Amino acid sequence: MSSLKPVSQSNDRLEPDSLDRFFPLAQQRLYMSMLMGRGGLTRRRAEYFVRLWAYLLLKQRQLSGGRLTQPLTQLHSTDGSIACTHREAADVFYGNQDRGSDRAAGMMIDRFVALGLLEKQFDGQTLCLQIRSIPELETRLQPQIPITLIPDAFNPRTDTIPIANLIARTYAELMKDVAKASHKIAKALRSWAQQYPKGLRVLRRADNLNPVGISVLYPVTSESEVYFFQPPSKSFYLSSDADVDPFKMAVVGDQDCTSVYIRSWVIDTPYLQTENIYLLLEDSRKTLIQMQEDFPNLCDIYSLILHPLYEDLRLALGFQKTFQDTQRSYHWVYLALDRFVALDIKQALSAMKQSLIR
Repeated sequence: MSSLKPVSQSNDRLEPDSLDRFFPLAQQRLYMSMLMGRGGLTRRRAEYFVRLWAYLLLKQRQLSGGRLTQPLTQLHSTDGSIACTHREAADVFYGNQDRGSDRAAGMMIDRFVALGLLEKQFDGQTLCLQIRSIPELETRLQPQIPITLIPDAFNPRTDTIPIANLIARTYAELMKDVAKASHKIAKALRSWAQQYPKGLRVLRRADNLNPVGISVLYPVTSESEVYFFQPPSKSFYLSSDADVDPFKMAVVGDQDCTSVYIRSWVIDTPYLQTENIYLLLEDSRKTLIQMQEDFPNLCDIYSLILHPLYEDLRLALGFQKTFQDTQRSYHWVYLALDRFVALDIKQALSAMKQSLIR
């Protein structure tokens, strides 16, 4: 095939090698790696979305009379909606591989809509899709002056809303209503900061002071520790409809407090680079040392691995899986505080897969 044909208007089918020729695999993989940091996007979903994104742009160019003589070098939001059937989407997603049906492609489109990546319209006959603007991806490939990040205390007056949105975006897959969850997270952040401000730390840009990463180290009461020995879903709070947080925060001086719960440890995708991961980890280590002064018997660290991007980091740092949900892949992870404090973080990071850090 010498060009892509508007398959919704003919019997021609999109061949996988046509899309790869007009948007090379190297570029597809670059966008996939950036999308992997967004909540709800596994590697496979990121691959499908990038291919659909490129296809819609190429189809839009052709329908407007443009020639497909040059491959795409960069993706951007579509100019309006483009007709695209489930059959077309299936061809784009699965190609010649027997991996999915038209119905599966429709369900994947609905998932992209739920994640805020895509808009769709259906008038009863024609399905039209529009790629929503994703500024961090559309500007990422442009040459930029290196941005310096600095660890800092969380400021509930200026940091709450951007950090709440970052957390909600990262874990969007878990949330029925991302907007409602963002509001709940914002309220929780301000409450935690009031109770124990030392436990909340951010990475912020040195140029404009915007926060782009968050670490929430949450000391829990001895009564709350029982939840670490149960399936994680039994104690979900921020991503659930529960009105009461099952984890109670210990007060400074509590001799019975032995556990700290990492309630959030997230760096925004454009800044997920080795040096920034090291910055936040080293800051977390120093914070835990300070927390031992407030909670002298603190010795256990627990967290949840909910996003596949952080699984490799878990392995590099030595966190062990403990209790897992029987029907879902969520699981608690554990590391002795003394082990983390003594860890050579730079050496540990050197073992991470290069595909996950840039």
